[in-house]
Amino acid sequence: MLVPFNTLPDSSRIWIYQSNRSFTEEELQEINKKLELFVQRWTAHGADLKAGFEIKYKRFIILALDQEVNAASGCSIDASVHFIQQLEKEYEVDLLDKMNVSYKQGDFVAYKNLTDFRKMAKEKAVSPKTIVFNNLVNNKAEYLSDWEVPASESWHNRFLN
Repeated sequence: MLVPFNTLPDSSRIWIYQSNRSFTEEELQEINKKLELFVQRWTAHGADLKAGFEIKYKRFIILALDQEVNAASGCSIDASVHFIQQLEKEYEVDLLDKMNVSYKQGDFVAYKNLTDFRKMAKEKAVSPKTIVFNNLVNNKAEYLSDWEVPASESWHNRFLN
């Protein structure tokens, strides 16, 4: 059951998929429609899942699930991963590689592999104040408060010393 993302409770489980590039306006319209269809049909053991999504910065797909109604099952999580894999193929993007880092450079969102980010930190090209995206958040409350944070307040901090 698709519901507006902002109506989901803060306890909702979150999955964040970051793209290795920004989506075009046309792609965003298509992906929004595909996400709406997927979430409308998303179930766990035949029961509807109360879920929503949003796309941020033309690059991040955020799926949220209200587990108070029905919790995700292994099969429903597999279905969502399969859906994301289909998007990867169709749009020739990388959405599942967790070994990459996105961070802000002014209004621009940059994307680097972990090795390059580590090197940039060593060279002081990124600082403790650099805004990074912590895609390891688990629920909507964490997403709202701890997703976009200075590198010094995230797991990225280990590379800054």
